[in-house]
Amino acid sequence: MSTGETRRVGTDFIRKQVAADVESGRYGRVVTRFPPEPNGYLHVGHASHIFLNFGIAEEFGGRCHLRYDDTNPEKESEEFVRSMQEDIRWLGVDWGEHLYFASDYFERMYDCAEELIRKGLAYVDSQNEAEIRESRGTLTEPGTPGPFRDRATEENLDLFRRMRAGEFPDGAHVLRAKIDLGHPNLVMRDPALYRIRHVAHYRRGMDWCIYPLYDFAHPLEDAFEGVTHSLCTMEFENNRELYDWVLDNTGFAEPRSHQYEWGGLDLENALLSKRLIKPLVAAGVVSGWDDPRLSTIAAYRRRGVPAEALRLLSEMVGVSRSRSWTEEGKIAFAIREVLNPVAPRVMAVLDPLRLVLTTYPEGASESLDVPYFPRDIPREGSRAVPFSRELFIDRADFAENPPRGFRRLTPGGMVRLKYAYVIRCDEVVRDGDGNVVELRCSHFPHSGEGAYAGAERVRGNIHWVSAPHALDAEVRVFDTLIDGAIEDGGENAEDLAARVNPDSLRVFAAKIEPSVRDDAPDTRYQFERTGYFWRDPVDGRGDALVFNRIVDVKNAPALETPRAPDAPQPAAAAPEPRADAPVVDEERSAARGRDPVLAARFARYRDELGLGAALADALTGERESGDFFEAALAEYAAPEAVARWLVNDLRGLTGDRPLGALPFGGAAFGRLVAMAAEGKVSRRTGKELLARMVERGGEPAALLEELGLADTAADESALGPVVDEVLRAWPEKVEEYRNGKKSLIGLFVGQVLRASEGADPKLVRTLIAARLED
Repeated sequence: MSTGETRRVGTDFIRKQVAADVESGRYGRVVTRFPPEPNGYLHVGHASHIFLNFGIAEEFGGRCHLRYDDTNPEKESEEFVRSMQEDIRWLGVDWGEHLYFASDYFERMYDCAEELIRKGLAYVDSQNEAEIRESRGTLTEPGTPGPFRDRATEENLDLFRRMRAGEFPDGAHVLRAKIDLGHPNLVMRDPALYRIRHVAHYRRGMDWCIYPLYDFAHPLEDAFEGVTHSLCTMEFENNRELYDWVLDNTGFAEPRSHQYEWGGLDLENALLSKRLIKPLVAAGVVSGWDDPRLSTIAAYRRRGVPAEALRLLSEMVGVSRSRSWTEEGKIAFAIREVLNPVAPRVMAVLDPLRLVLTTYPEGASESLDVPYFPRDIPREGSRAVPFSRELFIDRADFAENPPRGFRRLTPGGMVRLKYAYVIRCDEVVRDGDGNVVELRCSHFPHSGEGAYAGAERVRGNIHWVSAPHALDAEVRVFDTLIDGAIEDGGENAEDLAARVNPDSLRVFAAKIEPSVRDDAPDTRYQFERTGYFWRDPVDGRGDALVFNRIVDVKNAPALETPRAPDAPQPAAAAPEPRADAPVVDEERSAARGRDPVLAARFARYRDELGLGAALADALTGERESGDFFEAALAEYAAPEAVARWLVNDLRGLTGDRPLGALPFGGAAFGRLVAMAAEGKVSRRTGKELLARMVERGGEPAALLEELGLADTAADESALGPVVDEVLRAWPEKVEEYRNGKKSLIGLFVGQVLRASEGADPKLVRTLIAARLED
């Protein structure tokens, strides 16, 4: 269970199902499970699974098991088992005594397989993998029985026992369920249950040389442990029928385990696939599974992301049936929401440029008492910041030929040094190559008291550090690891290695104010105007000052790639397009070459509508997509919003199903997108409506009323009572907040987002803050 307080029961469709089962007395106790395969490190998507499974167990007074689905010995190891346990504990949940391994059930699974053989429901097939795949048929053609499907029961038992004894090499035989080769669900066409693998298992050694496949092992593991609600992501929806078949035919009667599917969490521009990460680690493209550029939980931990931010992200995304991509900005928002109230502010200069105050006495210095937090965060505390004649400012805060709107330092211009004096740039000093190496400035001694007038009125405000007192530090700034979109299933590690963003890691030789020297090494700071940082827990130990940027602050000044002091400044050059990272699909491009209508649409969508090549490509592989898109645009003239809903959300629900076969048209789709974009429904409710429309058609507004999905997510007047209910449920936390613990607003926001099944986080935060300040 969680180590924190009991949480309020949410209202998503899975929790409603659990609540109904509890109310009906279907189960004596709710039991969920988190079942990772120990073949890599957990990623951000797993965090949402963890919070869902452990959260439901806690909310309903049940328990959640941690169970390793270790049935694939070639890829699994004790390292991955340990790393997953560390990650799960770091997220704030605990499985107590309920730690299980599928490998502990191998004997019981084997007995169940023999039972199916004796019932005539399983047989040993001696075809090779290609022959089996061919015999299963296609979406439009039924499968055909192979030559071994009607083997006698005793022959099947004998062969299966000899497989177990190790008499056959890998691939010689498989055990298959005998179900229906004409079944419309391809998963049910005699799926494989066991295969031969002469590989040592990290826990069982060479005890076994046959291993159960996931679709056979998973339902049995749930049933052995008494799991009541087995929660999977949507890609396992078709497998639910096989899940039930296995339990029905191995003697597990009701009430027993049942599988439920939900959309999960997929993060834009994040490399989540273990299949792709593992070779990048092995090749040294990244420093390890905890490289801060990755989206593994270990990487987030090392980068400095607080666990509360991943919980808040999961609550913001919520639980729905549709699978779609979560915008990258949402995790940045969640991190800032958690860190902003608690991270002390300090000054750090990442790309230093020396500044000399010619009017300040040589050898003199003073100590400024500077608050750790701005005025809108009522937290106490300050530190002494030294000020002297020689300072460092960030190179990006000076421009000889400033762009329009530039409010920082220029030749002859004036700015305020934050918390200190107004200065004027009088002279620019260059080295032999013409590079700017020093600024000589004068200061206004009486401008340090705050408000001032006349010639000293300035608009710019920049940070700085005192050169004699500054600490040297290595500062690491991270960006997206891979250039271009990542589509698991169509990618390989070699292609990804060639597409590594050269600016995904930038290292700065920074100067930092001395107050950080004696702070706890796990302190998370806001470096003013730059971002949130903490000391790297591996390379920043002891006296080493190595800081990772966790996330930037909104509207942070651009960070220039640092240069050696004597290196000439390179001329800006337009980046050339990458030949190895196409943004269009070859088949769709070929279709446009054959059809001038598609080619014209592609050009118009890309150039006139401003969708860019990737979206325009996705809409113009055949005429049907464009017709649907055009009909939607006629209802809601917002091309990018309509296109993204179509490509990301609708296609995620329909798969290969033609748009023309849907029970609704583009016009109804456009009206749905308009409802979400105009705030009449939340995005989550919009996606729920879309899923219902795909199932049964209908008008979105009518379905909203008919299905009782009208939510409070986009309605301030209706959201108010939800906020009030949350605050009433947490009286002690409300009191702590009002006594100064402002970081608790993240907790309140998360609870309202969960209770309302998705709302605008900014609106929620505004309403909560207003009520708590009353």
